[in-house]
Amino acid sequence: MKSNRLKTKLKEIEFKNPLIAASGTVGYGREYENFVPLSELGGISVKGTTKEKRLGNSSPRIAETASGILNSVGLENPGVYGFINNELPWLLEKDTNIIANIAGRDYDEYSFMAEKLNSTKVNAIELNISCPNVKEGGLSFGSDVNQVLKVVSIVRKKTNKLLIVKLSPNVTSIQDIAKAAEYAGADALSLINTLLGMKIDIKTRRPILKNNVGGLSGPAILPVAVRMVWEAKKAVKIPIIGCGGISSFEDALEIIMAGACLFQVGTAIFKDPLCPLKILKDLDLWLIENKIENISEVSGSLLEW
Repeated sequence: MKSNRLKTKLKEIEFKNPLIAASGTVGYGREYENFVPLSELGGISVKGTTKEKRLGNSSPRIAETASGILNSVGLENPGVYGFINNELPWLLEKDTNIIANIAGRDYDEYSFMAEKLNSTKVNAIELNISCPNVKEGGLSFGSDVNQVLKVVSIVRKKTNKLLIVKLSPNVTSIQDIAKAAEYAGADALSLINTLLGMKIDIKTRRPILKNNVGGLSGPAILPVAVRMVWEAKKAVKIPIIGCGGISSFEDALEIIMAGACLFQVGTAIFKDPLCPLKILKDLDLWLIENKIENISEVSGSLLEW
């Protein structure tokens, strides 16, 4: 949707509106284009891409919950070369910002992908650091300050693209992780990624997901996302993209008021593919009704008691 009230910027990149399709929810946009033209969105963060092609986890890998879904898809994707050669040319024709989301098993994989993507026309790289570091005992990159410092620093040296670091909520202190990412060279942060969860079939007494646990997304995690965006905003000076459970313009306003300048919508699209258009329309109407000239005026406007 195009409206001067919704225009915003992330560093030097202009967005026609603050809504980004979240990584992993619309793939590379081909199927979603049948419902909503990608040009209507401020941007699309593509499916999590790895160095090599991955088939993902065994089924079942999706489980519906009372207020969201659990997933353990396992980063099924065609690999970085498959993305660059087969998906990116099509995406670059869609008049929207393209954000390449990358996930690696070790520092070398992150470095390799950042370098390859640096020579493409993607607008930004979103660094998914919620993955386990297989060379460091399986500890998630994003749960340890030292690993965050190292992986972000390595990627920063390999690319001059706008670098967004996506933070995991499964940490002791989101502020410490946010500050580490900023110090290491991140241009922006996106948070939050999914929360770890489990669902059990009480008849079989087995986890519903083949992988036992999965990432919880959807409306249930919105309050956690709002709280963590608010905390991170107080700790860093770089911009924040809010995500996690947004399904209405009210949700979007909450996370913007908490400190985000843009926001991502993901799981809500599964329920209603047209919800991004509704969110943007309602957000624009709210700005008109409240006599606000631009959405940027709302960012970080939370009034604390």
